[in-house]
Amino acid sequence: MSTPAPPISFAGTSLGAYRHVCAFFNTPDEEYRTLLPFIRDGLLQGERAYHVIDPSLREKHLQHLREAGIDVEAAQRTGQLEVEIPQNTYLRGGHFDKDAMLELIQEALRAGVARGFPLTRLVAHCECGVGDWPGGRDWVEYEARLNYVLPRYQDPVICTYDCRMLGAGVALDILRTHPMVILGEVLHENPFYVPPDEFLRELGARRLKPEPPAAP
Repeated sequence: MSTPAPPISFAGTSLGAYRHVCAFFNTPDEEYRTLLPFIRDGLLQGERAYHVIDPSLREKHLQHLREAGIDVEAAQRTGQLEVEIPQNTYLRGGHFDKDAMLELIQEALRAGVARGFPLTRLVAHCECGVGDWPGGRDWVEYEARLNYVLPRYQDPVICTYDCRMLGAGVALDILRTHPMVILGEVLHENPFYVPPDEFLRELGARRLKPEPPAAP
């Protein structure tokens, strides 16, 4: 980024230079209490909202936005609000491709600028990263590699995770790939963050280890 990014109010504090956030939530109510003010504030400031959400949750998501006072239909007509599904993003082509997804994220952020919006607030539901999706084992590597890409942009990228779907090992890896984290509905600088070079070396070493034998 060529100039310091102005701070963005979010989850009880402010986002500064680091704008790749993992947001852990235990319930949908907790999630929307935290995210709706952030989404609404961006739209009121003329910024763009780009969301990725499971198709089964899409209509409920839009209803939450309406209940927060957002004119969903008007925002969609002007292109200020775009709500995508994994099949058109993470799983485009039928499987998760980390390289294609890194490019798609950048396309989404550049599109906001091209359409005249000062900033894109990207919120992505990351069920793909914890479900049994083709290529899903590459998800954590993708999250780590995002930390090479996102510092080129001032746009915040919020990766939301349902804690009820996460095993301990996956949750720890996800935590370690984000410089900022939301826990208990509050944004924190993440003391467990590992820079991408170090994390990817560790991940590569793990992959070289043989799988333990199956239990008889």
